[in-house]
Amino acid sequence: MITTRFPNHGLYAITDGPRTDLLDVASQALAGGARVLQYRDKTTDTTRRHAEAVALKQLCDVHAVPLIINDDVVLAAATGAAGVHLGRDDGDVAAARAVLGDHSIIGVSCYDSFELARAAAAAGADYVAFGAFFPSPTKPHAVRASPALLRQSATLGVPRVAIGGITPDNAPSLVDAGADFLAVISAVFAMPDVCAAAQRFAHLYPPD
Repeated sequence: MITTRFPNHGLYAITDGPRTDLLDVASQALAGGARVLQYRDKTTDTTRRHAEAVALKQLCDVHAVPLIINDDVVLAAATGAAGVHLGRDDGDVAAARAVLGDHSIIGVSCYDSFELARAAAAAGADYVAFGAFFPSPTKPHAVRASPALLRQSATLGVPRVAIGGITPDNAPSLVDAGADFLAVISAVFAMPDVCAAAQRFAHLYPPD
């Protein structure tokens, strides 16, 4: 059951597993003000991934923050996560909605394409994500998106997530262009003080 709503704006922290200190750094990110947490683990260790997702769900519930599962509708359903994030090859919104229910949060990667975003919004996506806006250590060969795309997509009526190489120094330009959320991996979870790193992004948005 969904216990948290999708917030209005803020830091959308994406984990960089597998890592042995996953729960600790996730807790630090939430303490630092992350408003959404996405569990991203591309391995095939289903037992560990399920256990970690369950533990993250419990942690997110304490902070009233939605847990989104990257690319895995089945895992999202099995763990009671708030929703799922779908990439290019992860199925469509309708199929995910049929499994997760009407109140689930479904986000869609739209890369550098307004047309993909328009189609996702029309299909019922709860948010659309664009990027990479800057060179990304996680996906060094990702297509590049322009801040103008954030402005253009304001007409879609769904929250816009910016991703890709975002740091506290370059993030303000994306916020100014209309990014409702800043999706960050390395600039939070690769930092020696994860809580402080999260706070730097959280402070770019006003409190709700």
